[in-house]
Amino acid sequence: MNCHEATALTAAYHDGELGPAQSLALEQHLVGCADCAARRAELDALHSRLRKETPYHAAPGALRERIIAMLPVVAPSGAGSGGQRWRWLSAGAFAGAAATVFAWVLGTALLESRDVDALAAEAVSDHVRATLGKRQIEVASSDQHTVKPWLSSQLDFSPPVKDQAADGFTLLGARLDYLDRHPVATLVYRYRQHGVDVFVRPATRASRPTPPTTVRGFNVSHAIGTGMEWWAVSDASPDVLAAFVERLAHDDAR
Repeated sequence: MNCHEATALTAAYHDGELGPAQSLALEQHLVGCADCAARRAELDALHSRLRKETPYHAAPGALRERIIAMLPVVAPSGAGSGGQRWRWLSAGAFAGAAATVFAWVLGTALLESRDVDALAAEAVSDHVRATLGKRQIEVASSDQHTVKPWLSSQLDFSPPVKDQAADGFTLLGARLDYLDRHPVATLVYRYRQHGVDVFVRPATRASRPTPPTTVRGFNVSHAIGTGMEWWAVSDASPDVLAAFVERLAHDDAR
């Protein structure tokens, strides 16, 4: 098993989703690879942190009363106290359904937020690992017409490769990486004295733009455009990085 394969399987191993043969192969690789072992340790730490820090929001106690107050009195003719009971039964059922919907929406939002945070952390880990391991670039070229065909030959999609030298971002080359256990294109730029990694993968219906964030001292900006998701990681200033990734996502020049 090589590092690319191990990277793609580490998260699944952490979640107990691998079979015995794959688990054994990965464990054997982790014994001899400090980088992949460090990645597994980062996932363990992230899992513990999420369990401790993810907020829990209970539905407000006044929600049921507000919903009940909005309901009309349902009292069939001649029902008397039975009509009042019907009103409360209807209100209780409606309030229960509303609370269920509320909990589902809130839970979905929390899971999406956790997924976004995990992707940002994974992108930073990839950036740091590549920098420390001195494997930032697998195809070295400032020519987008050289970089794009190489990436397209390695992936099942054709990522846009954009020249942003006029804006101070020099294309140095590219490499393959993984996000969320799937291979992605990583474009490598330099802005002044700052290295910039841009992870590119096809957007899906579930893709949503997220605000800039900071992970372990690195700034992360995200954008969606030209059918792709763009995650930029660097120690360059957040405003510069955010403007850069927006240009990449929405400038049609390739």
